[in-house]
Amino acid sequence: MALAEPVLTTEPLIDRFDRRIDYLRVSLTDRCNFRCVYCMPEEGFPATPKEQTLTPEETMRLVKVAAALGIRKIRLTGGEPLLRNDLPLLVRQIAAMPGVEDVSCTTNGFLLAEKAQALAEAGLHRINVSLDTLQENKFAAIARRGNLQTVLNGISAAKGVGLIPLKINCVLMKGMNDDEVADFARWTLNEDVHVRFIELMPIRWDLDESMPALDPFEPHGGKGLLSLRQAPGHELNAADLRRRFVSAAQARSNIERELGPLEETQIQTNGPARTFRLKGAIGTVGFISQMSDHICSRCNRLRLTHDGFLRGCLMSDGELDVKPALRSSRSDYPLKQLFKTVVQQKPERHYLLEGQKVLGRGMSQTGG
Repeated sequence: MALAEPVLTTEPLIDRFDRRIDYLRVSLTDRCNFRCVYCMPEEGFPATPKEQTLTPEETMRLVKVAAALGIRKIRLTGGEPLLRNDLPLLVRQIAAMPGVEDVSCTTNGFLLAEKAQALAEAGLHRINVSLDTLQENKFAAIARRGNLQTVLNGISAAKGVGLIPLKINCVLMKGMNDDEVADFARWTLNEDVHVRFIELMPIRWDLDESMPALDPFEPHGGKGLLSLRQAPGHELNAADLRRRFVSAAQARSNIERELGPLEETQIQTNGPARTFRLKGAIGTVGFISQMSDHICSRCNRLRLTHDGFLRGCLMSDGELDVKPALRSSRSDYPLKQLFKTVVQQKPERHYLLEGQKVLGRGMSQTGG
């Protein structure tokens, strides 16, 4: 006679610091068609072996388990999730799951124009586009792939099919794009876009701080190279990431000096951002200050990587492989217990300003 599966309580996921966890970021791939200088090396990362990557069915099973535990918001990330041809199907399945109230996606926008309609029809609610510059020459130096106009076309297409509020995520970098903060903010005056400036985090796949600091817009290495795109293999190292830090307060000051005061406001599901609006603006300006102002006290999220690891914190190396339980048992009970374990081990905050070094994986490998 088979033993009955233990009944799990339906209490919400609450961690040791009384934070309710109701948001899961699901990375669908570690592949990306860009090579942003703060995220990936020019040559990319070695491909994850197929047997170590979650199948679509495994991903859906884990999302279903999460929803049964009180996860209400699902964000699909990568790498670049739009590289997945089955993305509309995955969106449709997640949107239909009991308990899931919000399904969103983060993308670099390069494939968005051709895929926005299908994603909207599948049930995607919102989309975030990562865009760090509004200047074509800087785009080539920072992203090292693609082009700015194609991304802007994707943003227009997403708005056209109702994937709103549409948020633009801009990572602040001193000497690279901090002179454009007012231009991004000006964009919100006449268009329904919600720009969010994100403080640069010193997370790297290597920590060789002895490497010379590189500047994408100035000659370096004695070779007179003008951009990192022309210097394969070179990207911002750990020391560069720290020295290029720009605080949200600095960005806000630059915007107000040029465009006038920002008034506090709110928009739907704006997560950790503090949101403001310029006088008369259609869109909004937000600041995610995870370095200068600990937003960790409000963190409500877990992360599931493309290869089946659960993480309680982006900036902590701790992660738990759920594949053994996923593949060895048809029961969901062990999976629910693993989710609960990760929630209870979720750290109170990061310690990057105290010199913490993240020794694990890069942003594209963890889902950002």
